Amino acid sequence: MARRGAFFCAEEKHEADMGNEEEFQELLQHIAPDPHELSQRQRFLNWSQIDNERLARHAPRLERANRQFIDALYERLAQYPAPAAILDDPATTARLKHSQCDYYRRLWHSPLDQAYVLERLRIGWVHQHVGVDLKWYLGAYRMYLDGMLEALLEPSPASDCFASLIKKVFFDIGLALDSYGAAQRKALQDSEARYARAMRGANDGLWEWQLEQDQLYLSERWTSMLGLDRDSLAPTSRSWFSRVHGDDLPGLRQAIDNHLRGLSPTLHHEYRIRRRDGSYLWVLVRGVAETCSGGVRRIAGSQSDISQRRAAQEQLHHAARHDPLTGLANRARLGELLQQALQRQQRPGAREAALLFIDLDRFKLINDSLGHQIGDRVLVEVAERLSHCLRPGDHLARFGGDEFVALLDDLACMGDAERVAQRMLDSLHPPLRLQEQTLAVTASIGIAALQERGHPLDPLQAADLALYRAKSAGKAQFARYSSELQQQAQRQLELQNALAQACSCGELRLVYQPICRLDQGQPVLMGVEALLRWQHDGREISPLEFIPCLEESGEILAVGDWVLRQACTQVRAWQLAGQTQLRCSVNLSSRQLQQGDFAARVADVLRETGLPAASLVLEITESQLMQDSAQNLACLRELASLGVQLALDDFGTGYSSLGYLKRFPLHIIKVDKSFIAGTPQDAESLAISRAIIGLGHSLGLTVVAEGVEQQAQIDFLGREGCLYAQGYWFSRPRSPDDLQRLFSGEDCFDGLWCLLDASPQAVRP
Repeated sequence: MARRGAFFCAEEKHEADMGNEEEFQELLQHIAPDPHELSQRQRFLNWSQIDNERLARHAPRLERANRQFIDALYERLAQYPAPAAILDDPATTARLKHSQCDYYRRLWHSPLDQAYVLERLRIGWVHQHVGVDLKWYLGAYRMYLDGMLEALLEPSPASDCFASLIKKVFFDIGLALDSYGAAQRKALQDSEARYARAMRGANDGLWEWQLEQDQLYLSERWTSMLGLDRDSLAPTSRSWFSRVHGDDLPGLRQAIDNHLRGLSPTLHHEYRIRRRDGSYLWVLVRGVAETCSGGVRRIAGSQSDISQRRAAQEQLHHAARHDPLTGLANRARLGELLQQALQRQQRPGAREAALLFIDLDRFKLINDSLGHQIGDRVLVEVAERLSHCLRPGDHLARFGGDEFVALLDDLACMGDAERVAQRMLDSLHPPLRLQEQTLAVTASIGIAALQERGHPLDPLQAADLALYRAKSAGKAQFARYSSELQQQAQRQLELQNALAQACSCGELRLVYQPICRLDQGQPVLMGVEALLRWQHDGREISPLEFIPCLEESGEILAVGDWVLRQACTQVRAWQLAGQTQLRCSVNLSSRQLQQGDFAARVADVLRETGLPAASLVLEITESQLMQDSAQNLACLRELASLGVQLALDDFGTGYSSLGYLKRFPLHIIKVDKSFIAGTPQDAESLAISRAIIGLGHSLGLTVVAEGVEQQAQIDFLGREGCLYAQGYWFSRPRSPDDLQRLFSGEDCFDGLWCLLDASPQAVRP
C-alpha cells in the first residue's frame, strides 16, 4: 500500500481495514487507558469542565476557520508527491476534506471521555496500519493550531511569536517521538535478534498450530532437523503427526489434549519423529496454548533435538543393567527378567520355565595363580561359550564373580533345562587357550523351576541350593532342586545357629582313638587322635554333618583353637601320669592353615600346656595341600621348624601329585580306611595299600593304617612292614575318663586286643 501524505479520519477506518477489527480490539487491551489513567492525564493537563465549556462556547465562531484550515492543509499536502497522487481525484479529495473537518470539529464539541479516547486511538491505529508517518500527523496539528490562533486572537507581534514557538515545539515533539520510536524499534529488534540467536544456539525449531483452522507453521530449523524443506510439508497438523513414531503418537496426542484441557500448565513431551531417510530422531516438544480475543485457540512452542541426551540415557540405562566385562545382563537386569517371566507363568497354559545357577569350579585358583587379567579373559570366554548353548528367547546373566544365571523360558518340560545344562558343561570341555596358557575349566550347575507346587523358596535360592548339591557331589555336573535340599539347608541353618552356642554351653567334647605300634603282632599304645563330638538336644550329631557347618560359618577357627588347647592339655596330663611315649594327633582345617600367625599360635599352646613339640602331630588332607599351596607350604615349614610332626591324612583319596610329598615337610602318611577295608580280599585295595606303604617307606615317612578292624588286616600290615595302625580292632574313640581308667588298670579296651604300654605282653580278652 502506498504511503499517504494525509491521514484518515474516523469515518474512513471502515474502508481501511474492516477485517482487522479483532486486531484493534486486542491492541486496546494493551494501550487503552483505564479510568484512573484517564483521570491522571486530565489532572496533569489541569483539564476541567470549564475547558469543555470554553471550547464549546467558542466553537461556532471558529467553524469558518476550521474549513479554511482544511483547505489550506490539502493545498499543502498536494505539494508532496505521495499525497498528491491520492488527491488527483476530486471526489476522493472532497470526501477526505469532509471527514477531516469532522475530525477536528470534535476537538471543540466532545468531552475527554472514554468514547473520545477510543475514537482517537482507533484513528492512530488506522494511520499506522495504512502507512501514514507520524510527522504528517504532527504537521497537520501544528497548522490547525496556527489557524485557530489567527481566528481567536487579533494579529500582534505576540501572537506571531507564539505561532513561531508552536512550530518549533511541534518540530521538537516530532524529533522526540522519532527517537523514542526508533529506540523502541531498536530494542524490539535487539530482543528479536537475541531470541533468534538463542533459538539457533538452542538448536530448537519453532512451531505454531491454530486448532480451528488446522493451520500449522513450522520454522526452517524445525524442518531441517528432519532433513526436509519447509515447502515439502503441508501447513496442516497431519504433516506433523504422520511422521511421529507409531508407538509414540498416542502419548503425544494425549499430552497435547491434557494441556488443552488445562490438566497440565505446559506441553512437555518426548517422542520420536521420522527423518527424511526413514530413521527416527528423539525430540522434545514444548509449548503453551492461548485463546485470542476472537476466541481462536492456538498452541505454539519449540522442538529440540534430544537424540544425544537420549543416547546417553540409553547408554547409562544399559550400563546399569549389564556387566561391563562380559556384556551380559547383570543382577539388576536379571531381577527384571525374572519378574517378567514369573508374570508370564501366571497366565493360563503357560509352559515351564527354569533358572540355571552356574558356578565355575576352582576359578579362584586361576585368579590367584595367573592374575585377574587372565581371570577376566576366562570369564569372557566362558560367557561366550555359555551364551551359544541357549535357545532363542533365553537369557544369560553374570550374577557376580564367577557365577552366571541362565533364565530358560517356554520349556516343554524340565528335561529341556537339563539338556541345556549338559550342553553348557560340554561346551567347557575343550581347554581355554589364553596367552600361551592352556586352562581346563569346569562348572557346576543348579537347576530350579520358576514355579513348582510346594515351592517354598524363590527360584534363585532354589537354584543355589541345587548348585550346592552339584558342588558337593564332585563338581563339573548339574543337579536339580528338590524339597530335600531345602530341608537340608534348613537343617544346616539350625545346626549353624546351635553351633554358635555349642562351646559356651559345653556341648562340644573331645574323644580319643588310640594309635598303636604293631610289635610282633602285639599292639602297643603310642598315641591318640583327638576327635570332636557334639551332643545336642540329647543326641549325638555326626561330625560329617557339623564339621562342614563350622567350616562354612568360620566358627572352625575358634573351635579349632579350643580343640588344639584341650588335646594338648589332656595328653600332657597323661604324660605326667606315666604315659611318657604318648603323642597327640589333631586334625587341622584349611582356614587354620590360612591364618598368617597359626604357627605362632601353636607355639603359644605348646608353651602354655607344656607339651613337647615332638609329641604333637598335626594332620592335614590332600585337598588342603592343594588350596593356596604357597601359603600352606610356608605355614607347614614354620610348624616343622617348631619340631611338630606333620601327617598327611586320608592319603590316596585326593588329587595331589607325588610332588607334594617331596615339597612339603611331611613326617607321616596315613593310609585311608577305604583302602584298608578291602584288604586282603580285594586285589585292587591290596595293591593300592601296598603301594602307599612302599612309597612312604621309600620317602622315609612313618606309615599309619586307618580303619583296621580284622586280624587279616593286621597280618597284611605286618607283612608289609606297616608298624602303626588305628581302628575298631583296637578300640573305638573313647572319653578321657575311659582312657584314664585304662591307664590306671581299672579297665581294659573294648577291642580284641588289650593294649599295653611299653613292656607288658599282649593277651587275648
